Amino acid sequence: MASLRRLLLIPATLLLAACQSGGPTKEELEAAKNTIDCDYGGERLVIRFAEGEARFLMPDGTRVVLYQIPVATGLRYTNGLMELRGTGLDLQLSRDRITMKMICKAYEIPPKKE
Repeated sequence: MASLRRLLLIPATLLLAACQSGGPTKEELEAAKNTIDCDYGGERLVIRFAEGEARFLMPDGTRVVLYQIPVATGLRYTNGLMELRGTGLDLQLSRDRITMKMICKAYEIPPKKE
């Protein structure tokens, strides 16, 4: 009887592990809440907001950090070379003396590859 339980327990354990690994983790879900996906002149930028910072993942894979500046309304972040400002998902990025409105949406966690 005990060996039958063990035999049934192994597939149940494997099934449970497979179900858990298929979806996003709690950490991934939490990070996605503070992350947006933006189109900047045809280039994809991913921006994660953390305490006092806006962390960019640029199209070429480089990472850029902008620091929050207090404003009366909306948001504003800069590092001296780039500046992000706006409200909600209506954002503008100034870079190389060019300001462009970005098309942003909430970040969607990509499905995990099996």
